[in-house]
Amino acid sequence: MRLIVGYVAGGPNDIVARIVGQSLSERLGQPFVIVNHPGAASNLAAQEVVRSTADGYTLLFVNASNAINATLYEKLNFNFINDIEPVAGIIRVPNVVEVNLDVPAHSIPEFIDYAKANPGKVNMGSGGIGTTVHMAGELFKMMTGINMVHVPYRGAAPALVDLTAGRLQVMFDVMPNSIGYIKAGRLRALAVTTLTRSKTMPDLPTVASFVPGYAASSWYGIGAAKGTPTEIITKLNTEVNAVLADPVMKSRLADLGGTELPGSPADFGKFIVEETEKWGKVVQFSGAKAN
Repeated sequence: MRLIVGYVAGGPNDIVARIVGQSLSERLGQPFVIVNHPGAASNLAAQEVVRSTADGYTLLFVNASNAINATLYEKLNFNFINDIEPVAGIIRVPNVVEVNLDVPAHSIPEFIDYAKANPGKVNMGSGGIGTTVHMAGELFKMMTGINMVHVPYRGAAPALVDLTAGRLQVMFDVMPNSIGYIKAGRLRALAVTTLTRSKTMPDLPTVASFVPGYAASSWYGIGAAKGTPTEIITKLNTEVNAVLADPVMKSRLADLGGTELPGSPADFGKFIVEETEKWGKVVQFSGAKAN
């Protein structure tokens, strides 16, 4: 069985896919091969699965970018919601609002005041246009009315380097990427972007505590080609949920700051539709277009 990941090895998508893939391999008694097919913000990976035989042996590692891309890309040769069968959710991971140590803000209200006092002078970094990091920042701009300049990079790593160096003032980065910098005291974390606090960094408040209704996160799941037999989808869903219920797996995912997303294929499908609609509005607000 092949699990297609739309990003290079070593990033959050790849790490979660390998952890879950290993457990699924053990449960199903057959190899679960992780195939990295980066490009076009996971669109190439999705396209590969859409075009594959609908037998359940080629699966897509679904992520939040798939929901964002539906609006960000004007011409895709597939419709994600129609052409990918939802199999199962895996986890939701918070983003962290983090600032350079020279920024005179220690809370979300203080940061909003700082940004309003310096319109157009606050540089917001991300790992690229349309990433969850970018969109989390755009949602914050939309809901607070502040003006920040988006500076996209080719990946989160160089953005974090410039954030620590002071060339950027803020990022809304995925927690696994930044937690080392925060714990080492090289960045100041202000809040997490999920509606509930993170068990990994429980002292951090939520953005929603100060900006009611704000919620953003990175999330991961599994999808299959349209037309995959229902019994195969059901079997895979059952096995994924069993993996998520395992205490050892819960601990490993918690180390990444993740919260499990158990449920039926229909639950995951409904979640994808809601995320697609939500981020479509943010993409339109931002005016972002894929390169």
